[in-house]
Amino acid sequence: MAESGKVKRPKKTKSRARKVWGRIGVTFLVLFIVLGIGGIGTVAFLYARTDLPDPNSDFTTNTTFIYYQDGNNQLGSLAVQNRVSLSYDEMPQLVKDAVVAAENRSFWEDPGFSVSGIARSAWSIATGGELQGGSTITQQYIKILYLDSERTLSRKVKELFLATKMGREMSKEQILEGYLNTVYFGRGAYGIQAAAKSYFLKPASELTTEEAAALAAILNNPAGFNPSGGEDKLEKLLGRYQYVLDGMLEMGTITQAEHDAAYQQLPAFPEVPVNNRYGGPKGFLIKQIEDELIDKGFSDTEIQGGGLKIITTLNKTMQTAAITTAQEYTARAAENARGNPDPADLHVAIASVDTATGGILASYGGADYVANSRNWAMTDRPAASTFKTFATIAGLRDGFSLNSRFNGDTFTPRGDDQPIRNEFSWQYGRVTLREATADSINTAFVDMTQQIEDGPNQVIKAANDAGAPTSRGWEPINRIAIGFAEVSPTNMANSYATLANSGQRNEVHIVSKVLDSDGKVLYEAKPANSQTIDRNIAANVTDALTSVVDEGTGRRAAALERPVAGKTGTNDFDGDITSAWFVGYTKQISTAVMYVAGDSGNENLETYKRPQDSTFFGSSYPLMTWVDFMQTASEGMPVEEFDEAERITSERDEESPRATRTPTPRQSSASPSPSQSANGEPSETGGPTASEPPTGESTDAPSVSEPPVEEPGTEPTGGSTAGTNEGPPAQEDAAGARNP
Repeated sequence: MAESGKVKRPKKTKSRARKVWGRIGVTFLVLFIVLGIGGIGTVAFLYARTDLPDPNSDFTTNTTFIYYQDGNNQLGSLAVQNRVSLSYDEMPQLVKDAVVAAENRSFWEDPGFSVSGIARSAWSIATGGELQGGSTITQQYIKILYLDSERTLSRKVKELFLATKMGREMSKEQILEGYLNTVYFGRGAYGIQAAAKSYFLKPASELTTEEAAALAAILNNPAGFNPSGGEDKLEKLLGRYQYVLDGMLEMGTITQAEHDAAYQQLPAFPEVPVNNRYGGPKGFLIKQIEDELIDKGFSDTEIQGGGLKIITTLNKTMQTAAITTAQEYTARAAENARGNPDPADLHVAIASVDTATGGILASYGGADYVANSRNWAMTDRPAASTFKTFATIAGLRDGFSLNSRFNGDTFTPRGDDQPIRNEFSWQYGRVTLREATADSINTAFVDMTQQIEDGPNQVIKAANDAGAPTSRGWEPINRIAIGFAEVSPTNMANSYATLANSGQRNEVHIVSKVLDSDGKVLYEAKPANSQTIDRNIAANVTDALTSVVDEGTGRRAAALERPVAGKTGTNDFDGDITSAWFVGYTKQISTAVMYVAGDSGNENLETYKRPQDSTFFGSSYPLMTWVDFMQTASEGMPVEEFDEAERITSERDEESPRATRTPTPRQSSASPSPSQSANGEPSETGGPTASEPPTGESTDAPSVSEPPVEEPGTEPTGGSTAGTNEGPPAQEDAAGARNP
């Protein structure tokens, strides 16, 4: 019994005589068991050949933790087993005392065997009964590390030899440290550190006497003493818990007062959230992180059980905003849709990139990785008119300027047998490249592409230089700018980030830094800032894209009240709207929003159009989603100006003014339907027909003051506009794409 107010720690040594007699007793006991198996020669041979093997690999792993960019807020974890190892000195004395009291009160004095336990096993073996398990901490540790759970005579003999070797080659402190780092506590937690967090939401260093005793009680039978298992199991746990406290008092490691204060009831067990590692939106991020680490040369073993600290590029506030915004608009679009479609069939993807580094700040690829593992933020789909930005780069590289003029009317490109048209065959006359970008005029971009030497391949090269890798639909034809080429939202956001970053491209990535368990940096992402696009060309393209926001299809983005450049896109394939986009950027953040539908992501979005719209536009829900997300993402950031563009002049610029600014729809009884052009190729729909000027109906864009509505017939935009019922969009006429 400990004196009042004092705690007596157990002695870790014993007398020489006691040691000798203990060893003699153990030796005779081992001989007694083994002689019956193989004789004296066998005993000597087996002991000489017994070495402590490498532990089972699962029990030498440690949990890898993933953090947001601040390095403090945890995103998730990766593990073979949920474990965080502690050194002996890092383990609280209370925990060590409680476990010894629960499992092996003679631990500090015994030779690693329970003589009475082994005797019972020997008697059971001799009489043909069931083999009994060892009861010391050393034996339990051996079984965890080196043996399976089969209860056979050969395994029992092997356990005896291993325990003898361990007792000779490892100190008691080493054995207890290893045991407390490997023993299973239930709830998927291996080791005392993981157990403390799984049961009490705190590290082991902060455990109270009551909590330490409770965990020591639970490890004896995690299923039987599960505190979440109902009153019956709580009652059983209380009995075991009181047994542990009695042992701690008997050993002199707690006082009578401490014992009595803790004895009557269990500590409170907080409600612990279920750890579904890949559940919900974060599962897409964790899988993306795993894939990137493998790509950087980390092995699966290192990733899953190396005890790494992975710091991502993700911003917690922005990531939360991406999830909230995407899910709100998914529900909203489904609620307002025709025929009560399943919201799960509508997929909203958001990818936001740091323009200075290429680091992913936020990404929303779906509602639940476990339910559907396709990450829509990483899935290539037709980029529609957002691809025209790359054609603008190619045009400026070839010597054109933003004031160069192109054909805004229906015409048949060289080598084609079908004409290229604008939406509803609107005729714009001669238009500048800036006007073609703002109004997303199909014919002008096709005209420019065919005038550029090797134009289609130059557009593709511009896209690659910006950061969009070649994918499906990238055939080098003169309609490549129209946007049937497929790009993922993540790569599209990074491509536009290159423009914001003065033409310097970075590798898009989600892992910022990887540290080992000792804090040593194993990997760190470094911005490449490769000058793949001339700085002034990037500035001029940005200047053109600001006109999309100032006067074109993306005017709703002006709600950010800071410089914004961007482009809408709506893809029409055989009359079906299969993808809708808005990609835009400030100086600091580039964000792509994409809407697709169905399991394949190629089904018709028109079901989900807003009631006041003629079809589903990039300038409707995608742009609205972008604005809502970016208002949160950019909050508190300084307002930064884009690079000032030095005016590019071209010898090919026309001196004459634009021929006309009032579109003239082609009048014909054989006019194509709004969703189909005369040549059978898709064209963008949803704007007013020749007899339907803009209605001026207000949109339901959130948190946006609607700009003035243009008068019917006066300089209609080439795409849907904020503040009108989409305005008269100039839609794509090329295969697989429409423009705003």
